[in-house]
Amino acid sequence: MWPQKREEVMKAIIALEDGTIFEGKSFTGRGEAIGEIVFNTSMSGYQEILTDPSYTGQIVTMTYPMIGNYGINPEDMESSSVHPKAFLVKEYNAFPSNYRSTQPLAQFLETYGVLGVEGFDTRALVRHIRKAGAMKGIVSTEDLDHASLVKKAQEWTGLVGQNMVERVSCEKPYGWADNMPLSGSNFSTAKSADNNEKAFKVVAFDFGIKYNQLRILAEKGCQVQVVPATTSAQAVLDMNPDGIFLSNGPGDPEGVEGVVDTIRELLGKKPIFGICLGHQILGLAYGARSYKLKFGHRGGNQPVKNLETGKVEITSQNHGFCIDTTSLNEEDVKITHINLNDNSVEGMRHRKFPAFSVQYHPEHAPGPHDATYLFDEFIEMMQQ
Repeated sequence: MWPQKREEVMKAIIALEDGTIFEGKSFTGRGEAIGEIVFNTSMSGYQEILTDPSYTGQIVTMTYPMIGNYGINPEDMESSSVHPKAFLVKEYNAFPSNYRSTQPLAQFLETYGVLGVEGFDTRALVRHIRKAGAMKGIVSTEDLDHASLVKKAQEWTGLVGQNMVERVSCEKPYGWADNMPLSGSNFSTAKSADNNEKAFKVVAFDFGIKYNQLRILAEKGCQVQVVPATTSAQAVLDMNPDGIFLSNGPGDPEGVEGVVDTIRELLGKKPIFGICLGHQILGLAYGARSYKLKFGHRGGNQPVKNLETGKVEITSQNHGFCIDTTSLNEEDVKITHINLNDNSVEGMRHRKFPAFSVQYHPEHAPGPHDATYLFDEFIEMMQQ
């Protein structure tokens, strides 16, 4: 029954590994969740954020003070599940008002077993993370002992070196048509949006893929076949695609076993376009190194400069790791985009092979549409 009655709300403790404590209230009932505490600066788009597989293993804090006011709807799903361990907000709105809404946020989180907490100073938490860096944390309504919770947070393995992709990648290949996944292991089930049988065939590696990446590829006339992250290079080549797409995904790129070797084997054989984790994996395949950012880039207002055009794009981002600029071979790889906040690498293009990538999310959902032109560049690359 919804909206949830306020008398049902219960105390929740948020504990960070450095001993910092916040007290709030659960708006989804009882629970306990452990993960990396991060923050997102988007003013809206919380449903897309929650259903983005890149947030696997994380506890997400929204900086915008009121969340839940427009509810949840089936059209804005970016995957088939909810991925953060917990969701932290300043104030939860239990009375959504939007013609598209089919249920309130609390009910949505409860369905997927995700703990929702409100009623604490999210600004203080965000300021602490910005100063100290993203860190391990725990949220609980079950254990209210501060020392016990801090110890649990400290003992958690964290994200560095872990293979988080294996938790979200599909188990079997599937196609995409009519704005939904279709079962099947070859392009016979993958249709473009206009059912064009002569459309470009794209194999998309699922590292934690968002549906809007598939939607846009289909809208551009591509037939898309999604494959598990563990798919071999030879299996991809046997499908004879026109291009290869490397999706976004969660965690540390260096923790994803075997995939870098697979992509390195595919370099130069087919055009490749990578986004977010796909960008990082492509960078590792080039021979570069990755590193963990202090508190990551998460939100829909990240400024990125396109070094090839001089234009500034406002982008949607969600990543905690980045490619080390100094480890790139400038003779082979050209940096095409940089983040204007910290000058980190936001885009690369190989000088010898048809391969390029960006760290941010040109498919938006949520966020600005400034960078959707990159999908057109991928189409042009497959035409050559």
